[in-house]
Amino acid sequence: MQRMAKRLMNFGAGPGALPLPALEQAQIDLLDLDGTGVGVLEHSHRGPAFDKVLVETDALLRELAGIGDTHEILFLHGGASTQFAEIPLAFLKEGARAGYVLTGVWGEKALAEAKTVAKLKRAEAELLLSTKERAGDKETFLRVPEKLPTMEGAAYVHFTSNETVHGVQFLELPKASATPLVCDMSSDFLSRVVDFSNFDFVYAGAQKNAGPSGLAIVVVKKSFLEKQDVGIPKIWDYRVAAEQRSLYNTPSTFSIYFTRNVLRWIEAKGGIAAVQAENDKKAAMIYEVLDARKDVYTTRVAKNARSRMNVVFELENEAIEKVFLEKAKAADL
Repeated sequence: MQRMAKRLMNFGAGPGALPLPALEQAQIDLLDLDGTGVGVLEHSHRGPAFDKVLVETDALLRELAGIGDTHEILFLHGGASTQFAEIPLAFLKEGARAGYVLTGVWGEKALAEAKTVAKLKRAEAELLLSTKERAGDKETFLRVPEKLPTMEGAAYVHFTSNETVHGVQFLELPKASATPLVCDMSSDFLSRVVDFSNFDFVYAGAQKNAGPSGLAIVVVKKSFLEKQDVGIPKIWDYRVAAEQRSLYNTPSTFSIYFTRNVLRWIEAKGGIAAVQAENDKKAAMIYEVLDARKDVYTTRVAKNARSRMNVVFELENEAIEKVFLEKAKAADL
């Protein structure tokens, strides 16, 4: 196995940087998974070699994230964007209502898809609250609400825990309420300790922190799953996915396998609490510089909503930004 001379510091929001040990293990397993003589990309999703991977991935995720047997873990196709439509398809019954809290562009996309599905089902997907505001000559998102609003009688309330484009994050996650709580946790999934008992449905595109693109990880409360509408096509039926252990059709086997590698890496680091401590430290270092050099950098996001995952700042003009990017590239950033 040949190791690269160097790896650049990759600050991409997604696909994000993957742990080197996870990549190095994949180099080996691409040719031969666990001594089977067959590479991980070639194994049947119904064979014993991949089944072992799937079982370990589920077990590691439950152990590291503290997910109990009250919830199902599903590994689904299409990343988080598919879930924007699949969730209302499953849980918005005719005449039902769902509320959406918007703190950035991904919440807007989720609501737009939900509205499309709601029309088909004669239901309602409503804007419950938006933190969009005017800053200078444009509208943007700079904060999160002090408290997540409830919506009596709603099928669910949806929010996004971290908005990559705007750099806005719920630093304190909401607690459980009488209204089922649905969260797009794509860009901060596995980045911090989360009490999943507060959520009825959590979904995350794997490519931010958990693995490569093409996979959506869903953590859904079994009692919420029972409320799913009937007559859903099987390919989009969460109950079928749960009953079939995410194997109703061929899953994204490599993405699940690589998520297993990332979870092993997290375990070796000391768990999610250790990852969170590292993330907090890195974010604090960057924000300290940004705050100290207000003559160079502009940060607009409210301090109590500053993302630890996506630090967003602006420079004075495009010419200065070009110099910044050139110097960053020269420093292997």
